[in-house]
Amino acid sequence: QVQLVESGGRLVQAGGSLRLSCATSGRTFSSYVMAWFRQAPGKEREFVATITWNRGRTYYADSVKGRFTIDRDNAENMVYLQMNSLKPEDTAVYYCAARPAQLGVVLSPAGYDLWGQGTQVTVSS
Repeated sequence: QVQLVESGGRLVQAGGSLRLSCATSGRTFSSYVMAWFRQAPGKEREFVATITWNRGRTYYADSVKGRFTIDRDNAENMVYLQMNSLKPEDTAVYYCAARPAQLGVVLSPAGYDLWGQGTQVTVSS
């Protein structure tokens, strides 16, 4: 079982950058697909980015493509989300999620059953 703890969220001005981190515990971290989702007030949780177990493939939501980068360090059991050129519409609670690699990549939150507690990102205009 993998446990997930996000950090790095804070208030930032539009145009700024943040790096979110997701610390994981468990000996099988490298066998999981990892993803970031976000949820703004009054909205459904939405996909942001995902990365395969060996960093071979990444996928991004159209709204963040070219601005956000997902990466992972299997030796350190960490997942990162580098967010650049932040916009007020990026304001949300950001969640780290995990899915067994043998099940493949999905972009729906329903496909993930391991979640962190979330970290708040607020982008001011």
